[in-house]
Amino acid sequence: MNLPPRLGRHTPVRPLWICRACAGPWPCSLARLLLKAEYWDRRADLPVQMTTVLYEAVADLHRLDPAAVDPAAMFNRFVGWTRRNHLGRIPDLSAQLAALDAELLRRLPD
Repeated sequence: MNLPPRLGRHTPVRPLWICRACAGPWPCSLARLLLKAEYWDRRADLPVQMTTVLYEAVADLHRLDPAAVDPAAMFNRFVGWTRRNHLGRIPDLSAQLAALDAELLRRLPD
């Protein structure tokens, strides 16, 4: 697993997959923010990287307690958050699209 050095101490303690800095489930909120910053110009690479990390985490956690590995929860924890915007939800672009439509209609010849 190759994680960017920008994460500082917010790296996973394996095989528990808790954050070395804050002891929360890794990736913690700060690690997620730092990962998004690291991959800002390569956004498609972040889910791929985190899928690799997910595979490693599932293997480690399954060895510790097979019953504790919930596939949907693990996917959301490691990969699901990578495709959301910084607020954690899909942005509403309807106002921007309406303004663009109005501008295009205004430019059409009569």
